[in-house]
Amino acid sequence: MARSLKNKELINTRLATNYGGWMYCEQCQTNIGYLCYATYDQLVLKYQCKCGSHGSVTLDFIDSQKGQECREQLTIVKNRFCCPADQSPLITILANKVSNYELKVTCKACHHLYTQVK
Repeated sequence: MARSLKNKELINTRLATNYGGWMYCEQCQTNIGYLCYATYDQLVLKYQCKCGSHGSVTLDFIDSQKGQECREQLTIVKNRFCCPADQSPLITILANKVSNYELKVTCKACHHLYTQVK
């Protein structure tokens, strides 16, 4: 079932679809990662592409719930950051395509807010 976006702010970034799929740097058109459609509730991603461009993605939905900060780290399964509670894939960031990033993502199932910085 499609979800209704409440906030969508993309800076120097393009998404393959409305709120998920492949993510691209708009300056160099490089694929920087993949955002899973159905498993996240809120997302804030700030990054610097290897080309030097700074980009960001902020997304949440009308039915999003405020995430509860969690000290657990996201787990990595087949290069995707996953919720440690149920192993649901949330986002892939292609580390060889970005110089650094700050990620805050809320799992739709458990409503935990995970933070990842590189």
